[in-house]
Amino acid sequence: MCDVKKVFDSLKARGWKISFAESCTGGLAAATLVALDGSSSVFDGSFVTYANESKVKYVGVCPDTISSFGVVSEEVAGQMAQGCATAYASEVGVGISGIAGPTGGTPTKPVGTVCFGFHIQGALHTATQHFTGLDRQGVRDAAVAYVYETLAKLL
Repeated sequence: MCDVKKVFDSLKARGWKISFAESCTGGLAAATLVALDGSSSVFDGSFVTYANESKVKYVGVCPDTISSFGVVSEEVAGQMAQGCATAYASEVGVGISGIAGPTGGTPTKPVGTVCFGFHIQGALHTATQHFTGLDRQGVRDAAVAYVYETLAKLL
């Protein structure tokens, strides 16, 4: 929870807004921020884009990117981050796409694989994490913790 507060304080000090495009976390990253008093000063809204079609329609993910790299990829997460930042005119956009399980994994992208995009003032940072040995909720919680740990470092 301290990383969430750090991110909140950093955004507020800069007068910046953040938005999210979430898939496997289903809005949990946004909800974590909204749990803080005063979150409306740094947060306008987010998207839960679980289906591929939603990623394309609402946050501008290119269908060819999904075809070429798969929906769970840094390329897609990066486009999700940029798309939500553009849609909300926010300085920071975060994209999250992954496989929370217990099914859906492949040998190259096992359950627990989560890709992230961080679009900050026009600069894009992407990453992939493998959260192994966790149940579905554990993967989701670990992904959200990673988002705030990473944002605390990047901001």
